[in-house]
Amino acid sequence: MSALQYSEQHRVTALARRLREELTAVAGAPLWSMSAAEAGDALVLLTEARSQLDALLMEVLRHAETVGTGSGSGATSATNWWSHQTRTTRAEAHRFSRLAAALEDHEPVATALAAGEVRTDQARVVVDAVDALPGDVAAWVPAAAESFLLEQAREHDAKALRVLGRRVLEVIDPAAADREEARRLEAEEADARAAASFTMVDDGHGRSHGRFTISTLHAAMLRKHLMATALGSLGPCSTADGTAEPSPAEPKLSRHRMGLAFIDYIETRPEDTVPSAGGVPATVVVTMELETLLGGLKAASLDTGDKISAGEARRLACRAGIIPIVLGAGSAVLDVGRRRRFHTQPQRIAMGIRDGGCRAAGCDAPPAMCQAHHKVEWSRGGGTSVDGGELYCPPHHHLVHDPAYQHTLDKHGKVRFSRRT
Repeated sequence: MSALQYSEQHRVTALARRLREELTAVAGAPLWSMSAAEAGDALVLLTEARSQLDALLMEVLRHAETVGTGSGSGATSATNWWSHQTRTTRAEAHRFSRLAAALEDHEPVATALAAGEVRTDQARVVVDAVDALPGDVAAWVPAAAESFLLEQAREHDAKALRVLGRRVLEVIDPAAADREEARRLEAEEADARAAASFTMVDDGHGRSHGRFTISTLHAAMLRKHLMATALGSLGPCSTADGTAEPSPAEPKLSRHRMGLAFIDYIETRPEDTVPSAGGVPATVVVTMELETLLGGLKAASLDTGDKISAGEARRLACRAGIIPIVLGAGSAVLDVGRRRRFHTQPQRIAMGIRDGGCRAAGCDAPPAMCQAHHKVEWSRGGGTSVDGGELYCPPHHHLVHDPAYQHTLDKHGKVRFSRRT
């Protein structure tokens, strides 16, 4: 194109044409003669030029929206027309357009970008951070925050600058930052309470699956409780024969162990904290026949309509949480037992000193990781006492009540388990 033709065009359009021609001419030029220093200079200069070109492109895009570029071909906006003509994705084109519109209200950022002093992604971060400031801050705060972030852009890339942008109010106006944080936290807590939910579904195969939404505070409380239970009650358990032993490769706080801790957490809720409904504590009632109570294998029934094994019912009878109802012939109620209670702390200490930990042979679980077991089940007249109790780690406590295993004392007074044949 001749100089005359260039002169008839707007200088920006003429520049764009010359740039295309110059870039086309230099494309493919051999670089073997370029020194390391020259390569470095070229990288910096081209990067700065790209920022300047982005700034100019955004100015032209804003003007194109104003004059209706593309409307003659039916385009709904200049941005959509540009996206189609240049094969730029609509998402990227509109993202670019939004930044172009925002820069009109952030002159210092636009000036820095046009001068090649900041990159386009840095400019976007600064604009987003300043626009995200609370609406009730002092009038001077946005300009001060913008100036601070532009200064930091000289030393930090967009990723680091975004982190600074989230905390910029703390630097510019600490008192306002404290007020904003308090307001934000109160709003988040109110939203969390409003969104609180809990669902639980039984899969018909002895398992239930659930989902819940709670606040960060209550999630932290629950996590702390379960971690303490997992670390305290589900510790390492090794036996000479490897019976009921967790996998050595299993992480200390694996999903499985946290699940077991949740089970333990539910079973061991203190009796005086159980809520009531209709004047009756929310207690699971287990109904079983006398034969089952005395060691039979027939399933026990819950008042919810579900069933559990006889061994599980007898195991729970060692702990808080159930009321056993014993039926005789013709389903006549023979006895409604009272709610079981835990061994007291002094009793647990005494049992720990006496037993030294889990009673199972070869198990090294310490007292803190054990559960108290009634030697003589409550159904047979057993009581909650030091003499009437002994300590087992959770896996071995399950085996005590598992009818598939029998247990005997060895010469050292330790309990050995063997599968029934």
